[in-house]
Amino acid sequence: MTQTAMSLSTDAKTAIADALNQCVAETAVTTMLAQNFHWNVTGMAFGPLHELFQQIYEDHFTAQDDLAERIKALDVHADGTLAGMLKRSKIAEHDGHASAEDMVKTLQVAQETLAATLAGAGELAASHGDTLTEDLCIARGQTHEKFAWFLRSHLR
Repeated sequence: MTQTAMSLSTDAKTAIADALNQCVAETAVTTMLAQNFHWNVTGMAFGPLHELFQQIYEDHFTAQDDLAERIKALDVHADGTLAGMLKRSKIAEHDGHASAEDMVKTLQVAQETLAATLAGAGELAASHGDTLTEDLCIARGQTHEKFAWFLRSHLR
């Protein structure tokens, strides 16, 4: 049965919000990865990578807000601390000292990780009848898979 945010049980809201907080954390870390690489990329592919990295971090910055606002629609706390996000994220920070190829590989793995996290959050939401969260997770997951494809294409 399809449910709205306020018709979900407290346990369902808590579980879904926890999964979404994981998505926010990984999105935030990936946002900073892309921005850091945008600032520090060099080499013959500077132009297209500089632009792609910017496209990624701008998209992700908006996505963080969309995900956090869904958490708030569930009437649960959205964790907005950098320390909390870094602790929670399966994606690690990077100091930005890397070749352009390594930057692309690092962001590709981050995109694939994030897509998988979103898929899991979407499945959890679906199991509770929360199709609105499921739809958000599906749309975000598709975006991250597309970015992963863009990045993979630079490596071939």
